[in-house]
Amino acid sequence: MPLRIAMVAGEASGDLLASHLIRAIRRHHPDAEFFGIGGPKMQAEGFDALWPCELLAVHGYVDALKRYRELSGIRKALLAIIRAQRPAAFIGVDAPDFNLWLEGRVKDGGTPAIHFVSPSIWAWRGGRIRKIARSVSHMLCLFPFEPALYEKAGVPVSYVGHPLADVFPLHPDRSGAREKLNLALGIRVVAMLPGSRQSEVRNLADTFIATARLLHRRHPEAVFLVPLATRETRQLFEAAVHRNDARELPIRMLFGHAVEAMTAADVVLVASGTASLEAALLKRPMVISYRIGKWQYRLMKRMAYLPWVGLPNILCNDSLVPELLQDDATADKLAAAVDRWLGDPVACRRVAQRFAELHLSLRQNTAERAAAAILPYLGDGVRS
Repeated sequence: MPLRIAMVAGEASGDLLASHLIRAIRRHHPDAEFFGIGGPKMQAEGFDALWPCELLAVHGYVDALKRYRELSGIRKALLAIIRAQRPAAFIGVDAPDFNLWLEGRVKDGGTPAIHFVSPSIWAWRGGRIRKIARSVSHMLCLFPFEPALYEKAGVPVSYVGHPLADVFPLHPDRSGAREKLNLALGIRVVAMLPGSRQSEVRNLADTFIATARLLHRRHPEAVFLVPLATRETRQLFEAAVHRNDARELPIRMLFGHAVEAMTAADVVLVASGTASLEAALLKRPMVISYRIGKWQYRLMKRMAYLPWVGLPNILCNDSLVPELLQDDATADKLAAAVDRWLGDPVACRRVAQRFAELHLSLRQNTAERAAAAILPYLGDGVRS
């Protein structure tokens, strides 16, 4: 029988990670077959998607509760398929709330369960590590400080680096990015990334536009680039521009092109999340912002362990870039923080050097290292 591997990836980021991993495993097992829950990038590698990964995209506690019955039914159906087919291994890519339940039951049935991308136990809900220890055969970590937490709990673990560090150049081509976006080299450029989710754009669009208005008064030549990931988020931001009567501002909305926009920018104003790590890998000074529901913010703040929410500060263990969250996420404060970067080239060079060191620490050829950690669990690939 061919080697069969079950996988579950949630959202677009998991789809990308899993597609690279499939390719890396196939270099060792060319005939391996993969099935489960995945997206278009995994399917392009020959993955058999029984359900699309978009089904796992839940936004906040309320959405998760609303969809609990649907997602629980999918999870139980997939578990039944895995038990019937007895694959060589199960690999859960991110989506911990969905995958850890599955991994525990798969592992109890004798199938190795590997989890790719550690949950943020170092940031909040650290008690989850007990559930993880029961559920997984091996944890694959993206960040260098994570393995020690799992070793202490007796969980087999490997540090594999972050895939974005492999993809992003060590020396970003800023002039090339400006040429591609038809921007002159001498003008000031601020990239504004209000988030990839509709809820994030709703929460930040008005404030980011007000921030652009204040900065435009101080820097009339400045251009504001706003890359938006989907048609829906673009429509939300366009509506905010009209609502705030801001059509006279030099705001350029882009469909995608977030990397090019950040590379071209003097400063990045970014919603907390993976985009802030991308900005760090592009060696850009930034201001991190975020706003969520008040009760949700209070709950998460009470459960948090670290003084930062932004990945650049967490990974460098230092307050390198300002974080203006919730009630502090005002146009006045955001504009002042962006303006400080624009007026301090020495500080910009200093933070770029720290981000270059971070980039090197995360560049580990992630897919190959992850595959190397998984291969010992695959055995001869035969299940009787």
